[in-house]
Amino acid sequence: MDKHFLTSLFSPDSIAVFAGKADEPESQTPQARALHRAITAQQYSGKLVFLDTHASGTLADLANTQADLAIIALPPSEVPAALELAGRIKCRSALVISSGIDAAMAAELHKQASRDDIYLLGPNCLGFQRPHLMLNASVAGPLSAPGPLALVSQSGALTSSILDWARKNAVGFAAVVSLGPNTAVDMAQVLDFLASDAKTHSIVVYMEGITNARRFMSALRAAASAKPVVVLKAGRKQAGNRAALTHSGTIVGTDEVFDAALRRAGAVRVRSFVQLFSAAKCLASRYKPVGKRLAVVTNGGGPGVLAADWVSEIRLQLGRLKPEEAAALKPMMPPMATFSDLIDVSEDAGPEHYRAAIEAACHASQIDGILVIYSPKVDIDGDAIAAAIAGFSRQLSKPLLTCWMGDATVGDARQILNDANIPTFRTPESAVGAFGNIASFYQNQQLLQQTPPPLSDLASPDVEGARLLIESVLAERRKVLTEMESKALLAAFHIPVTKTILARTPNEAMMIATQLGFPVALKIDSPDISHKSDVQGVALNVMNAVGVRDVFLEMIQTVTRLKPDAKINGVTVQNMSNKQRGREVCVGLVTDEPFGPVIAFGAGGTMIELIDDRAMELPPLNQFLARRLIERSRVAETLGSWRGARAANVSALEQILLRVSEMACELPQLREMDINPIIVDENGALAVDARIVIDNAAPSVRHYNHLSILPYPSHHEQVCPMAGGGEYVVRPIHPNDSLMLQTFVRGLSPESRYFRFVSSMQELPANMLSRFTLIDYDREMALVAVHASTSLDANGQSQQTTRIVGVSRYITNPDRSSCEFSLVVADDFKGQGLGSRLMLSIMDFAREKGLAEIEGLVLANNANMLKLMRGLGFKIKSFAEDPDFKLVTHQLQSS
Repeated sequence: MDKHFLTSLFSPDSIAVFAGKADEPESQTPQARALHRAITAQQYSGKLVFLDTHASGTLADLANTQADLAIIALPPSEVPAALELAGRIKCRSALVISSGIDAAMAAELHKQASRDDIYLLGPNCLGFQRPHLMLNASVAGPLSAPGPLALVSQSGALTSSILDWARKNAVGFAAVVSLGPNTAVDMAQVLDFLASDAKTHSIVVYMEGITNARRFMSALRAAASAKPVVVLKAGRKQAGNRAALTHSGTIVGTDEVFDAALRRAGAVRVRSFVQLFSAAKCLASRYKPVGKRLAVVTNGGGPGVLAADWVSEIRLQLGRLKPEEAAALKPMMPPMATFSDLIDVSEDAGPEHYRAAIEAACHASQIDGILVIYSPKVDIDGDAIAAAIAGFSRQLSKPLLTCWMGDATVGDARQILNDANIPTFRTPESAVGAFGNIASFYQNQQLLQQTPPPLSDLASPDVEGARLLIESVLAERRKVLTEMESKALLAAFHIPVTKTILARTPNEAMMIATQLGFPVALKIDSPDISHKSDVQGVALNVMNAVGVRDVFLEMIQTVTRLKPDAKINGVTVQNMSNKQRGREVCVGLVTDEPFGPVIAFGAGGTMIELIDDRAMELPPLNQFLARRLIERSRVAETLGSWRGARAANVSALEQILLRVSEMACELPQLREMDINPIIVDENGALAVDARIVIDNAAPSVRHYNHLSILPYPSHHEQVCPMAGGGEYVVRPIHPNDSLMLQTFVRGLSPESRYFRFVSSMQELPANMLSRFTLIDYDREMALVAVHASTSLDANGQSQQTTRIVGVSRYITNPDRSSCEFSLVVADDFKGQGLGSRLMLSIMDFAREKGLAEIEGLVLANNANMLKLMRGLGFKIKSFAEDPDFKLVTHQLQSS
């Protein structure tokens, strides 16, 4: 149970191959012949058996045949029989390379594999490669060289092309996986395996779409928290989206939403085939990315300016030396060197000058990365400069990229840099772009660490009132809320809105306007009209009662003529905003297929479609995410002091975004929402108009099932009394708990650590620590018991210490109906009821998720844990795979 469930597929100890008669190649399918050549071209490290479904005696021989993996490359009509034989010989996984299998037959194969508990990769795929195992279970070409990258591709043609490119460019792989359009083992499951695969240091993905947003985001976030993930996605434009849907058979979201999803998952997106590997190479280096300020060290002004231009183009920042740093460097440089923007070491620079400039940039705290550019000069040895950089690159703590320009004379220098694992590029633009990927990775990892709850810390919204309003509209079989209803819904979540009153007659409109005070705005109120200005249904700055009467009559007449079938409730009257120097912005919500609700922010007003300024983020949001969302929009540049106007109150906009996030989380019926415009100035923000579209939500036993990222389950926090007095808090784990968790593990006795990890480790490795604290609350849960104590410091002052004293955890098994648990309690807190409380709480959570069974492995000599399990009603039995363990199980759902 400590092995990943796909180990039998991607790291099998034994393989059974169903590919027809190897001694009669003419009777085999083309895939079978290609597979036979590929799998026998090298000595696979495990056991390999070839089986023929037609040979006499095969069924009798099955009793003596066992395999972890079955590989099937047969005509479509023979695949079901081969898959049945795979089940009989107890294969845990199967790979079907056979092509020409339609979706209906693929679905039947999936059912057949599921009945026999077989994980099925395929059909209609090229297979996979595991170079370190000398295993080429594919028809994608020769076995690639071993290396630290893993490739997952939804295109067979692109898989073959990438492998061909990699052989020419000396790129090696830990794994290569081709996913066809009908595979049962999907992208999410493969990413989940690679996240835990020790041979894989970084992952590159080519994808065309996904089948399940929640599972994909869960797996991608887990993988990206452990190692860099770089994604190249097809279908960036509308035509490409249609082609991808036809090709891969998966759902493709809009490109902007996909960008938002990747950012939130901590992955990096690239736009081209070549960028895919340059980004992976940079991110897999030993350097830790820390920001987006890139210093350019160059011996030529032109190449340096090109690099600086591209830094600005892709919204990075040019890293500069401080005056005192430049002054200290000046005596070590040639006379013509300059440091105002670029670190231009001049055309006379040699190895020692380059080294001094790089060291200065490395020690500068305001610089995050270094790009070194060399263009060939007469009597200057470019190879020596490369060797000097390669010789001390290990001493650098910041990302270092190089660009040796030219071709004929710089080949050896590039080889020197490549051998030292220093990324090198042919053009300044490509080098800057590669650093941009490093910066994106850093920024996206910050987003990944955010795990907001569904409701913010602001005043509690009237969720039930909002739901009643929505239900009443749906009961009338309407989906578009009127302006009055929309503003009422916003007000329920404390979003500031203009005071709006509905008038049904001209006289009512005049009285309302007089009470509100002039000037006023009049707007048509109709559930059938979404864009009021398109039918002359908006009038602004009406200054007196007579004007209100005349506008009312004219508006009703005009709208009736232009929209004769529209139901008109009347005309709303509201004050004109008094924010004279306010900026108009828009906050919206769209529902994407397949990612669900997405929050948008950008410029507002009547020019919204023309300006097309829209930044997006997946809910739930917190203040950090809301601020980053605003910063990504173009309208953000107008929110500071501008043409005599004071800086806008950005905090007010953040609060509106947090409120919209609450709406997205708590109201699954929301489909579209445009709060446009929101007028913001130095005093605050005010929603002037809103359009909201709703629909019935699919019934679900799971709360927040409509979201692709599950919120932090803050409602599961509970205060528990201790047996000897005092109390502790049991709550879901949070990424910010990493330091406390590491301290907890270090403080365990050697015996307790061994019982939990079956290892003598003294502390958690960085990747495991990240994996344990940054979790997906949908498929797994970790609860921590946190205890606070007060003591006196050296000065006699009281201080409070908070520590983790226990952890229980479960992760859902691949069958999605059961889960595996673990439990550990601090040695000085044993015997006080923490273990029982943590187990009961984690079982309650699993039960709430609809899981039917919880199970775990306990060392046979861990008497205290086995006693606790018996007391909680667990069944204890021997574990067939390892006699040192006991398997403990408990049914969660009553029959």
